[in-house]
Amino acid sequence: MMVIVVENAPARLRGRLAVWLLEVRAGVYVGNYSARVRDRIWTQVQENIETGNGVMAWTATTESGFAFDTCGSNRREPVDFDGLRLVRFLPQQMNETGPKDLIKQGQAEPEKH
Repeated sequence: MMVIVVENAPARLRGRLAVWLLEVRAGVYVGNYSARVRDRIWTQVQENIETGNGVMAWTATTESGFAFDTCGSNRREPVDFDGLRLVRFLPQQMNETGPKDLIKQGQAEPEKH
């Protein structure tokens, strides 16, 4: 099972997603495809999202039972925490100006890996 949620997506991308997946709410698409087809659909989302953003979650053999990926600009950022994917929230100003701009201004620390 896979779920894709898009915000501020162009109409052509929403139409393309509706061909492959069931739109159960505005911008929320559900389907059940192989990993290969899922990856191709996600590539289409990444290439055509423009100024919007999206997230895809799918069933996976992980501790949590699912995996997810994101694209576009959003305050929610996936992070790996000892093999477990979690989501952290960026400050509101980082979403508006972008984290790289704030790092240059000395207002944010670069992430250490």
